[in-house]
Amino acid sequence: MIEALKILYYDCFSGISGDMNLGAMIDLGVDQDRLVEELSKIPIDPYEIRISKDQRKGISGIRVNIVVSPQDVRSDMPSGHHRTFRDISGLIEESSLSEKVKTVSLNIFRQIAQAEAKIHGRKMDDVHFHEIGAVDSILDVVGAAICLDYLKVDRVFSSPVQVGGGFVTCAHGIMPVPAPATAEILMEVPIRTGLVPFETTTPTGAAILAATVDAFMEHVEFTPCKIGYGIGKRDTNIPNVLRVFLGEMQEEAVSDDVETQEAVLVECNIDDMNPEMYDHIMALLFEKGAYDVFLTPVIMKKSRPAVKISILCDTGARNAVEEVLWLHSSTFGVRSHNISKTMLKRDVSAVSTKYGDISVKNAYFRGRKIKSKPEYEDCKRLAKEKGVSVKEIYDSLKSGDV
Repeated sequence: MIEALKILYYDCFSGISGDMNLGAMIDLGVDQDRLVEELSKIPIDPYEIRISKDQRKGISGIRVNIVVSPQDVRSDMPSGHHRTFRDISGLIEESSLSEKVKTVSLNIFRQIAQAEAKIHGRKMDDVHFHEIGAVDSILDVVGAAICLDYLKVDRVFSSPVQVGGGFVTCAHGIMPVPAPATAEILMEVPIRTGLVPFETTTPTGAAILAATVDAFMEHVEFTPCKIGYGIGKRDTNIPNVLRVFLGEMQEEAVSDDVETQEAVLVECNIDDMNPEMYDHIMALLFEKGAYDVFLTPVIMKKSRPAVKISILCDTGARNAVEEVLWLHSSTFGVRSHNISKTMLKRDVSAVSTKYGDISVKNAYFRGRKIKSKPEYEDCKRLAKEKGVSVKEIYDSLKSGDV
């Protein structure tokens, strides 16, 4: 007999933020008194959690608003101090939360710390958290872990993530959407852009997904049992809500070993273009959201040598990818078809070496880690800083000379 699995499915058609996630979880059935009680185990004060019914474009759900006093840090912290990842880890580790909640909370924060460390060129433990180090963000992250522990689901899935467009103001100034931290956290996660001219997915929301979702899929076959809606702050021309489903899925439909995503393969053959152009076209395609771009030598009619350019992208990026080909290549036509992209489950860890911290991607199969790969950009940056070759950086990881 095939056993049904309990699943949680994030429908991020309007993005995700930490407070929207808490609202959706409460609307889904998480006991709000239990949530507030568990959050009180974090030694930060003062704050107030306001939970209320609200709606956007006729869709009713739960709005969570965390109200923080002007001094939003513990009394033993100096004025103007920005918490580091080390500070936040200490707060969580010293609390009386369950070990599972602590682990998930730290995994979420680690996603943000790794992104910030890479962007600003610092060690992960020393990254200064600005907005994310504030009380409301800490409660959003720990609250997400508490809610998942409460629901006791077997698997977590998500749709592609809408990130919005335009610009956002943060501690470092005016940044493009998605903000650099959000973009870094959502690497290798299918995203959609430009639905509205502002940010729809925050770094906190992105990190919750990156740390807890087992697979991102356009289409998921499951039986919904309950639906929750988390209401966002803005009232926009689209429903500013996060929708989450609690449902059941047959166990045979889920694999522990791989993740499957829907994607599009766009291709064209080119036999009359200066090969110097390909590098520029590839860069533009990656800017437009391509997962991968590759060139294949082919022989066309009349024995003409040519190049087939292939682009793997999310369905939402198809038009933008085709536009690059129309405007920047010599092709008169393209072909495309929908495909399923299957990948090993993976995570990213930080490894400290004698040259500096390096992000390493780990892949898993049948419950064990089978391969690892250092982040090339980290190795290239450290090689330049330390005056050594990239190969020396790679070799230090292989030899364990850390």
